[in-house]
Amino acid sequence: MLRIGEFSKLSRVSLRMLRHYDEIGLLKPAEIDRFTDYRYYREDQLPTVCRITALKDMGFALADIVKILEVYDDKARLSEYFAERERELRAQADDMARRLRLLDTARKRLRKEDKMSYNVTVKNIPERYAATVHAVIPRYEDEGTMWATLCGETAGMNLIPANPCLCAACFLDGEYKECDVEVEISKTVKGEYKDTEHVRFKTLPEVTVASCVFKGSYELINDVYAAVIEWINGNGYEFAGAMFNIYHISPAETNDPNELVTEVCYPVRKK
Repeated sequence: MLRIGEFSKLSRVSLRMLRHYDEIGLLKPAEIDRFTDYRYYREDQLPTVCRITALKDMGFALADIVKILEVYDDKARLSEYFAERERELRAQADDMARRLRLLDTARKRLRKEDKMSYNVTVKNIPERYAATVHAVIPRYEDEGTMWATLCGETAGMNLIPANPCLCAACFLDGEYKECDVEVEISKTVKGEYKDTEHVRFKTLPEVTVASCVFKGSYELINDVYAAVIEWINGNGYEFAGAMFNIYHISPAETNDPNELVTEVCYPVRKK
């Protein structure tokens, strides 16, 4: 039997943490002297404490480690825990990479190495016939599922693209929403077609917009929105409908986010 100090030295886990493991039921001493309250551990508990340390290094919470140790000899269950943790870490890595990109862009602008200018113009978009999908999606980032629906349900219809062919997403909520976002996507086409389960063919009305064409990642598009809104407020116009984006070069056409070309459009009228 090993006294807690010896066990701590061999396992490289502090006395405080060993006591905490005992309190939460993660690693109980083999024996506690009822007169002195000294904790004693068996040598065969060293592999268990090493497993705990390894799982902590993977980022598992202690509450999860308690559950994992219960099934540690079940390779299938253990593999499920590892796979779920891998998904969490990859999501965190993607989020961290996005934050680093935004930080790098902000630093460049601060040093005036990457001067961004946005040219806002007022233009008229004429009446146009389009294939549309209207849905409430979980998040703005899930817009791609709507495009997949449009493409999938019209794959055998031999749609003839209009010239120019405008692929757009109109955001119908009156405010920014973190979930349950109402969106209508559209693709302008020539001819007439029958509706499918989710795709509706209709004529979209003529609209006057304040627009700005932007080349670059969607992560930076909030700056464009702000620039267009500022221009509208400063040039005698007011908002006259739901804003929409026209995708001149979309993720379907390039894997490089810096090559995306998006036109931000706010319907407007003169005050």
